[in-house]
Amino acid sequence: MKLQIMNGRLVDPANKIDRQSDLFIADGRIVAVGAAPAGFDDNATVGTIDATDCVVCPGLVDLSARLREPGYEYKATLESEMAAAAAGGVTSLACPPDTDPPLDEPGLVEMLKHRARLPEFAKVYPVGALTAKLEGTHITEMAELAEAGCVAFGQAHAAVVDTQVLLRAMQYAATFDFPVWLSPQDPFLARNGVAHDGEVAARLGLVGIPVAAETTALGTLILLAQETGVRLHITRISSAAGLDMVRIAREQGIAVSCDVAVHQLHLTDNDIGYFNPHARLIPPLRSQRDRDALRAGLAAGIINAVCSDHTPVDDDGKQVPFGEAEPGATGLELLLPLTLKWGAEMKLPLADTLSRITADPARLLGIDGGQLGVGAPADVCIFDPRADFRVSRENLKSQGKNTPFLGHHLSGQVRYTLIDGFLAYDGSWN
Repeated sequence: MKLQIMNGRLVDPANKIDRQSDLFIADGRIVAVGAAPAGFDDNATVGTIDATDCVVCPGLVDLSARLREPGYEYKATLESEMAAAAAGGVTSLACPPDTDPPLDEPGLVEMLKHRARLPEFAKVYPVGALTAKLEGTHITEMAELAEAGCVAFGQAHAAVVDTQVLLRAMQYAATFDFPVWLSPQDPFLARNGVAHDGEVAARLGLVGIPVAAETTALGTLILLAQETGVRLHITRISSAAGLDMVRIAREQGIAVSCDVAVHQLHLTDNDIGYFNPHARLIPPLRSQRDRDALRAGLAAGIINAVCSDHTPVDDDGKQVPFGEAEPGATGLELLLPLTLKWGAEMKLPLADTLSRITADPARLLGIDGGQLGVGAPADVCIFDPRADFRVSRENLKSQGKNTPFLGHHLSGQVRYTLIDGFLAYDGSWN
């Protein structure tokens, strides 16, 4: 089928396009920008989408979205979270390896990829387990996992305590140029912690997680990356001190990148309020100084991309005291509006803002996405930047209703999502 998206503001950061322009799609690919290509109207029905007053941009690329399958279907299903992705304009996503069982065998990866092949589903890029069962003792067969479809290797929130194992894993990955994605949190300094180690945790009587838990682990990861030459990606940086370490390492020529969870750009430990379990997150919400440094670091390009860190949790996991609550927040449907809010508050051009959730994460994943150049996959997000909505349990399609933004009013509502030219979401009636 052929499709013309007309009258929209086309914003494609990768190709430096920001203008009123039509987009033409055929056979799941972008075939022209601006004017219809020769023969576009010949012998075929051409569908149209009127994008008046809307922004037409590449489909969003999310670097961390837990789909909860296999193993945690009581928290969410592949169908529910893919519906949430489409409603959020997300057309490509990386899923961490902390499923049950973990993604440490090729068969599990192939099964997940096979389950996610429906045309209305976002494209799934699994992050394979760096060590067997995420236990940090034995390295997985990364080459076989890569053949099965893994784009990188990591541990999710599980630490590799044995630094010799970590060194060997990085050496293996570097040999094949596999990216290694790791979360910097020292398990001993963070032991039993549930909140940022500061005044709020002290006042509420909560066990704190100091910034040193991040910087201590980060120092080890950076030194081993320098030793091995591996491509290291730091997932979910959370502190000003950690961000400085990444900046310095990069200036020294170490191949290190990092991302930030979108909620870290807006919230601080003060948002725990009176023990709000939806604010129980890993890494924890930190101080205002840390949040402001993350916002500035993202604008300056020290942080390479924003992700949703989508982690759906069932009500039983959240309707308990703060210290016992399961960490995580749903975020697929909030990635776009929260990123737009950050960009507006930082007074950035729209193209720069959108780049952090389209072209930049696509580059980190090494995929042919996040852009609308001729020949690219027709993964498209069409949103109304002025449409306001209130975040509520009822309007979240994710099975997980756990987010600290419940009740907040946000702007930037997705009207259509296309995946390989297929209309995966039509919210034009909203």
